Amino acid sequence: PQAIGLRCLREWYLLLNITTITFEQGLAYALLALAVYLSFRTLNFPDLTVDGSFPLGGAVAAVLMDGGGDPFVATLAAEGAGLAAGTFTGLLNTKLKINALLSGILTMIGLYSINLAIMGRSNISLLRIDSVFDKIANVFGVSTSTTLVILTLAVLVTIIIIILARFLHTNMGLAIRATGDNSQMIRGLGVDTDKTKIIGLSLSNGLVALSGALVAQDQGFTDVGMGIGMIIIGLASVIIGESLFRPKTVTWTLVSLAGGSIVYRLFVAVALRLGMAPGKLKLVTALLVIAVLAAPRYKGIWQQIVRWWRRDRA
Repeated sequence: PQAIGLRCLREWYLLLNITTITFEQGLAYALLALAVYLSFRTLNFPDLTVDGSFPLGGAVAAVLMDGGGDPFVATLAAEGAGLAAGTFTGLLNTKLKINALLSGILTMIGLYSINLAIMGRSNISLLRIDSVFDKIANVFGVSTSTTLVILTLAVLVTIIIIILARFLHTNMGLAIRATGDNSQMIRGLGVDTDKTKIIGLSLSNGLVALSGALVAQDQGFTDVGMGIGMIIIGLASVIIGESLFRPKTVTWTLVSLAGGSIVYRLFVAVALRLGMAPGKLKLVTALLVIAVLAAPRYKGIWQQIVRWWRRDRA
């Protein structure tokens, strides 16, 4: 009985650990999912700048904090850098008439060198530097813990979802949504689609950089290569959220994206718990996105197989 009790206690501890890690990382990357939704779904713009603006946020925040700067100011500066990166991609597409996909790729490639120049080396440790989570813990007179990080991120994600939902119902927000739905029609109504694209891409990459800054502070370091595959992670979160929760309104769509990010992180945590090598997670993510995208196409075939199986058993 004692051995069984210890085993149950160990399994309960592992379950609790997986749950906390899932919510902590899921909420940190929820901002990434919101950003990808804003560019890919709302604006209908395949923006690959994400893979460069994510480490850009981490790099700017880390350098300022490592130099003694306030973590809140550093985080806001990181978001500002992301806004600038998104604006540059928008200008390439709208003013220089460069293809949307190529515009994002060019910015992403350029940002790799820029991030390396900002950091001065390939990675920066933040373990001995106070983060925004440490500052918040000091305000409330408590120690920095996973629970505090989760609560802080939950409040921040909720605030951003509310602001973004309200923005998408303003005239500018509706114009951005209309640009993604039918740019020729909205242009015929007198809307400057170049402006809406630039604003949409700027906001999207600002959120990506903010996510990168928070992730860097949460994990205790930033790395020049931390943005590799971020666009796939963001798309996976968006697709999972929309497939699982099937939202009907803009607000609930944004909420479902945060849920999709948490569910995706649950998949990752379970995969690691089962012994999968961390280096294979990007492959698993790609296969997961392929499976979710292909599922509707083969849904009828699967239903037919199930009917045949039931008929044979009967």
